[in-house]
Amino acid sequence: MADPQTTRRAFLKSAVLTTGALSVSPTLARSNARGRAAGLHVACNSYSWTVFYGRESRDFNKSLDAGLADVAASGLDGFEPGATDPAQIDRLAPLLKKHGLGMRSLYVNSVLHEPDKAQASIASVLAVAKRAQSAGTRIIVTNPSPIAWGGSQNKSDEHLKRQAAALDELGAKLRGLGLVLAYHNHDVELRHAAREFHHMMVGTDPAHVTLCLDAHWVYRGAGNSQVALFDILKLYGSRITELHLRQSHEGVWAETFGAGDIDYPRLAEELNRLRIRPHIVLEQAVEKGTPNTMTSVEAFRKSTQYVRRLFADFGKKA
Repeated sequence: MADPQTTRRAFLKSAVLTTGALSVSPTLARSNARGRAAGLHVACNSYSWTVFYGRESRDFNKSLDAGLADVAASGLDGFEPGATDPAQIDRLAPLLKKHGLGMRSLYVNSVLHEPDKAQASIASVLAVAKRAQSAGTRIIVTNPSPIAWGGSQNKSDEHLKRQAAALDELGAKLRGLGLVLAYHNHDVELRHAAREFHHMMVGTDPAHVTLCLDAHWVYRGAGNSQVALFDILKLYGSRITELHLRQSHEGVWAETFGAGDIDYPRLAEELNRLRIRPHIVLEQAVEKGTPNTMTSVEAFRKSTQYVRRLFADFGKKA
């Protein structure tokens, strides 16, 4: 697969939310209902479904109704879309309702390190967020864009200071609307002693900016280091409001979420011990070398079942 970060950006820019038709079997619907009754809400990011569909030569967004039926059939409770325009929310919301899926969180792009683009980017995020809020969204996830995806150019100290100030401003405005901003990173932010990642944390007010802990991007960005991952949990655990889940085997993304390179049982135990119960979003995806042995629905059903077992205590009151 091409650079996953570039693919995700291209997807968010070009996604067209259209409809098709597919029904969910009563058995699968009952299974999904039992998961909800257990109290643990498990969502999945749209990027995951896009790349899984892609390996089947299918376009998730061209048949969104059928795609969301598959999401529901896999036993998931929610869907975290990537959006760039409020109109996308208008097209998506009724389909989510049709398939019994929540949209507790939303992934949006932002460009915050450039002074001539930051304010326009903040306004764009707010416009999408306001529309999503009416559909039940409470968490807005953003990963401030790098200078160039896949390149070696790094942001300067001035870039980082401007970006942190703009991120804090965005978080304050979202908080004023009753929404939560969660900062998300990929591997590029972990370069050079993770200076970008850490400054987005220490350079912002915890009341305005929380953390979407994407465990695998931290792991990969730190050179496949669980030490770095669990150090970040110690440093910023209290700010975690969302958790993105992906697993790999010997550094390559696995087809399903389960046992692998990252000690997720330990992560679940640590979060539980700290009484941190973030919104859980499965983001298993595929890249070059990922096995191809099952359909998208089969893969996500298996992943979802593992998530429910691993984080079962999260469905109980803290």
